[in-house]
Amino acid sequence: MSERTLYRLAAWAGLAGAVLTLLAASRRAGLVPETALTHALAPPASALLLFTLTALYLRQRQESGRLGLAGYVLNHLGLTGLFAIEFLTHAVLQYQDAATREQTLTGPGRPYFLAVALIFLIGVLLFGVASWRAAILPRPPLALYMLGLTAAALRTSVPEPIYLTGLAIGSVAVFWLSLTLLPQKELVRA
Repeated sequence: MSERTLYRLAAWAGLAGAVLTLLAASRRAGLVPETALTHALAPPASALLLFTLTALYLRQRQESGRLGLAGYVLNHLGLTGLFAIEFLTHAVLQYQDAATREQTLTGPGRPYFLAVALIFLIGVLLFGVASWRAAILPRPPLALYMLGLTAAALRTSVPEPIYLTGLAIGSVAVFWLSLTLLPQKELVRA
C-alpha cells in the first residue's frame, strides 16, 4: 500500500471520527436522542482518530522534531485512554445501576480517568505547539485543536457546556486537519 493511500485512509478516518464525535456531543447536549446506536458511536470515534493523529504526525515528523514526537506519543496515549473510557462508559456502565456507576467513576476509576485526562491535555498542547512551530499543517485548525481539546480534556473540571463546546470545536479542527491529508484533486471531486 502506498503512503498516499495511507494518508487518504487516515483522512477519511478523521472525517468520520470528527462527525461521530460531533454526534456524541450532540447526544450529550440533548440535541440527538439517547439510543443504543448513538451510545455505540462514541467509542469508534476515538479509535478512528488514533489513525488520523498518526498520519498528522508523520506528515510533519521531521519538522516537528522531538517536541512533536513527545506531543504525538502523549496525545496518542491520552486518546487511547479516552477510547477505553468511552468503551467502558457506553458498553458497560450504561447497563449498571446508578450506584455502581457512581462508585466506579468516583472510586477506583477516578485516578485513572484523571491520569488519562492529564496525559491527553499535555499531549494535545505539546502536539499543537510542535505542529505550530513546524508550519506544515494550517494554523487556524491547530489553534482550534488546542483550544477545543483543552476544554474537552478538562471534562471533569469545567461545566458541561464548556466541555461540549470544546468537543465540538475540537471535532471541527480534526475535520479540517483531516482534509489536509487528502490529495487536492480528491477535495475538488468531493
